[in-house]
Amino acid sequence: MAADKKRDDAKKYIAENRKARHNYFIEERIEAGIILKGSEVKALRGGQSNIGDSYAGANQGAGLWLYNAYIPEYREANRENHEPRRPRQLLLRRREIARLHQEVTRGGMTLIPLAMYFNDRGKAKIELGLAKGKKLHDKREAEKERDWNREKSRVLKGNNR
Repeated sequence: MAADKKRDDAKKYIAENRKARHNYFIEERIEAGIILKGSEVKALRGGQSNIGDSYAGANQGAGLWLYNAYIPEYREANRENHEPRRPRQLLLRRREIARLHQEVTRGGMTLIPLAMYFNDRGKAKIELGLAKGKKLHDKREAEKERDWNREKSRVLKGNNR
């Protein structure tokens, strides 16, 4: 447990996708490396990136790719700059890619980026969630439960005084 806390402290979060937990049931979490250009790494260290509208998908035989992730241009890079929303290749083992591809195609699941961060060694990583979409009634149910828990904690806190 202490090792998990230390590991979380070592992560320097760049971007988080908070809407993903609202719109999807997250079944499994996977950590993947990401292939970046030098100007992209510099831009990530400056912040301002966004993974809210992005998704991951398998390209035919070419591995797993991250689509529509926004990494702003790095001003000092001049002509060596990158496209802000270009597809970026994700680094996973072949078996892992095959398993995820199978889950997505046959199981009706989706690969959603949950967070992008620098690990303790300074490498850019992305946390993917193998997820299933929520229906509107599921979202309402989760909101009711969250509100009820909030109200319950208020009542219990008031009784302790």
